Amino acid sequence: MVTATPQVLGRARQLFLDLWEISRPGVYAVSLVPFYLGYLLASGELVGPATGLLGLVIWGPLVWLAVLAINDAYDLEGDLLNPRKNTPLTAGRISEGGAKAAAYGAAALALLLSLAVRPEMALAALGFLACGWIYSVPPLKWKNRAGLDVLSNCTGLAFPVLGGWAAVRPLDGFPWAAAAAVLLVEIALYTPTMIPDIESDRASGYTTMAVRIGAGRTYLVGLVCWVGFWLLTVAMAAVGEVFPQWMVWPWAVCAPVFVWLYHSGLSKAREPKDVGRGMLRVGKLFLVPCLVFALAYTEVISF
Repeated sequence: MVTATPQVLGRARQLFLDLWEISRPGVYAVSLVPFYLGYLLASGELVGPATGLLGLVIWGPLVWLAVLAINDAYDLEGDLLNPRKNTPLTAGRISEGGAKAAAYGAAALALLLSLAVRPEMALAALGFLACGWIYSVPPLKWKNRAGLDVLSNCTGLAFPVLGGWAAVRPLDGFPWAAAAAVLLVEIALYTPTMIPDIESDRASGYTTMAVRIGAGRTYLVGLVCWVGFWLLTVAMAAVGEVFPQWMVWPWAVCAPVFVWLYHSGLSKAREPKDVGRGMLRVGKLFLVPCLVFALAYTEVISF
């Protein structure tokens, strides 16, 4: 009988921890919240079938390992010049080839598991993964194309809504206005995070939108999308699209409050800690109207 030596087990444990680090667990919510939204819209229930649990695995660690490992592999040369970058690749624990293998392996597993649920869910996962590939991989590498970087990154983050819906039923009847609202939120919350990297991206030769138009205008793009989200969802509530119609009044009250929170927290933020503090403030408070919507949509509360 062959048993694993402590050295082999130690290497396996380190590999697992490195892959977990590359997948950035802190960003899982960026896809899991839209996934849950699609799931909620399709099922009308706060908690539903077990396929939702499988979706958490697909739209959490698997898709993020796929897109972030491939991103780290193709960004390794520039990341080595950025003192803020400390990853398993820059530390030399995982090679560029190893990161690519992990990315494609995670992508294949995500697609296979999605296909086991429903073909439409696999198509949603493929859309997300394709946007990640377009964002990171030459010759396209839209990460280095001002404007297209935001488009590919944030469009990809609208696919989890489709995936959540497809975990319950086919895409017939999917409310596309909800995907548009999610896209606006994703752009609004993503663009401020580009600002602290302007100098390091410029030194590495990356022409991101933030490098091209500067910190002030990058913030304004986010603000416009944030305002657009609130205007769109207030209009949706007014006509009873997705939102119960009675929600138009509390939603209309929330709109200017959250626009002010966004502006006061992020308009002058330039350093990572300041952007992080502003994003955390907006994000935590934004959970309140999101929870109210979930309870209203499932008719736990109604007026």
